[in-house]
Amino acid sequence: MSTASLVFAALFYAAVAVLVGGLAWRIRLYARTPAPLRIPTTPAPRTRGGVALRLAREVALFESLFKGGVWLWLFAWLFHAGLALVLLRHLRYFVEPVWAWLAFVVPLGVYAGFAMLAGLAGLWVRRVAVERVRYISTPSDHLMLALLVAIGLSGFAMKYLAHTDVVAVKAFFLGLMRLDPQPLPADPVLWLHLSLVAALMLVFPFSKLLHAPGLFFSPSRNQPDDSRERRHLAAWAAPLDSHR
Repeated sequence: MSTASLVFAALFYAAVAVLVGGLAWRIRLYARTPAPLRIPTTPAPRTRGGVALRLAREVALFESLFKGGVWLWLFAWLFHAGLALVLLRHLRYFVEPVWAWLAFVVPLGVYAGFAMLAGLAGLWVRRVAVERVRYISTPSDHLMLALLVAIGLSGFAMKYLAHTDVVAVKAFFLGLMRLDPQPLPADPVLWLHLSLVAALMLVFPFSKLLHAPGLFFSPSRNQPDDSRERRHLAAWAAPLDSHR
């Protein structure tokens, strides 16, 4: 087995460990952070079922972004919906045989890649062209966008410019899952694409991209507006008698 194959095997084992461990740590931190006040963004549902429905709309439709601005909503939805289909398309490299529903999704993933890049381009132009957004943008914001765009472009380069042996790539990742690494094709474009993906996995738990799981722990979204029905008293504000 080549040195490159061993390096990428070690790189992806490390990237998966950092991604899973980092996400677990941050989610635990979110879950343990107290939210002593009822601060749901109104109008808000009054029941837990309503809160679940609200979160579902946020995840699937980006409801709050739509209320904030149609163009921001359009670019963000294009990117996230395209990314979701692209990730499903790549699932074929980790299962054998390929499930029937996944075989139906695979061709759609190509068009979703174009939608993902279009959404990223719109979000990036917005950060540069809109003065108030440009003012609050940091270098890390642009680096994250650049990394995502580079991943998309290198993926399209493998499909349309320098065709990669996808059978060998699938064997490599199935081998990683079975703790039996297989040779990786000697393809510089593939190496670039995989390096960028590993970089994204390594920085994901420590970047602003963590808003994905963070949405479910946002007090303004996950709390019912039931202050009129129930009295909410923070532990640090409770009477002394209640602690006896």
